[in-house]
Amino acid sequence: PLEQGRGHRRRLRPAERVGPGVSPRTVAFATLGCRLNQVDTQQLQTLCEARGFRTVPVEAPADVVVVNTCTVTARAEFSDRRAIRRAARVSPRARLVVTGCWAQTSPGDVAGLREVDLVVGNADKGRLPELLDDLLAGRIQVSDIAGERTLPAVPPARIAGRSRAFLKIQDGCQHRCAFCVVPFARGQSRSLEPKVALDQARLLVEAGHPELVLTGVDLGHYGADLVPRTTLAAFLKELVELPGLRWIRLSSVLPAYFTPELVEIVTSLPVIAPHFHIPLQSGSDRVLRLMRRPYNRAMYRRLVERLATAIPSLGLGADVIVGFPGERDADVAETLALIEALPFSYLHVFPYSPRRGTEAATFAGVVDARTIARRSTRLRELARAKSLAFRRGLVGSLAEVLVLETRDRATGRLTGLTGNYVEVLFEGADALMRGLARVRVTDAERGRTLGEIA
Repeated sequence: PLEQGRGHRRRLRPAERVGPGVSPRTVAFATLGCRLNQVDTQQLQTLCEARGFRTVPVEAPADVVVVNTCTVTARAEFSDRRAIRRAARVSPRARLVVTGCWAQTSPGDVAGLREVDLVVGNADKGRLPELLDDLLAGRIQVSDIAGERTLPAVPPARIAGRSRAFLKIQDGCQHRCAFCVVPFARGQSRSLEPKVALDQARLLVEAGHPELVLTGVDLGHYGADLVPRTTLAAFLKELVELPGLRWIRLSSVLPAYFTPELVEIVTSLPVIAPHFHIPLQSGSDRVLRLMRRPYNRAMYRRLVERLATAIPSLGLGADVIVGFPGERDADVAETLALIEALPFSYLHVFPYSPRRGTEAATFAGVVDARTIARRSTRLRELARAKSLAFRRGLVGSLAEVLVLETRDRATGRLTGLTGNYVEVLFEGADALMRGLARVRVTDAERGRTLGEIA
């Protein structure tokens, strides 16, 4: 049901043609969407620099601008278009490359934008430097990602000056949730070989990153596609042995993947950050069935209660979709009640957005925009209250924080990230940046948490 753009061609604008054998010298990157997209951009930057390109900020003119797009919602595609127009204004003579999930699912739409010279799908991103060198700009390079069976070992991106490093160990998804376009954009689940992943983790830690964030589309499925099969739990057992590693933080993991072995590891090893993002989407079993989610309300609640019992300071986040086709006020009430009952420290609330090619896009019972806005407001108000209550519970406590590389814009204070994923603002010298510090939490306000060096 989605576009496949292989073989389509567009011409470069005359002013931007490059002669044979001449490569552009500078490249800029703009990234939209999820953490995984950020990791992909970092990997593309590493590949391009190895090919002789020099990276410049996206706010500066460049010979090539790469826009790494998102397509999870209609709002995301609006942001994609805006980023493309902005890049063309900043670098009017650049070759403008669009890649990422929107490029994969709708290459014809992307190629139809007058600013765009080259469209590169997710399965082809690793070939970007080669495509530029071979002057294939103007052609849509979007392979059928459903045929991808392996996750290539791209050199880890060591971003100078960053406190945390993101390690991509998995991509794609085996699930077919009714609302989700990600499997079309990312393909089936593919895992990085454990030895390769461990080697990359070692390089990142040795480069001065005390925290590693493991990323993937369907992280809990890690290793199931490999021969021999392995698991996320088995990989973590090896990863925690790396010297110099203070925190391992997991990105989003579905409830069904929390096997007894994984629960034991994440609740007993001090290197595992006490913070988990466990997607909820709805607290109504009826809606979860419509969504084709692989869990129910009771399963979700049991898991969270078990984790919270084992980790009293647990940082817990979730995604919630509002206005899924067929959602009723009673379903929203169940969602609100479940959220109220569980120790969430933050929530991401998304209005439902129909995605072309997904099952839910054909469902009856469409919820009107006014109702979605009203329900979203209630959920966001509850999310703010839960966050404030969680952070107030930390006041007076001591916390080890990873000091981030930039100061808070509003106050000029340092920002320290706790293990349970709270940003604490405190006074301190630049020398503390990118290192570990101990702070005492002194206050929690609606929009920020304050502390002082212990």
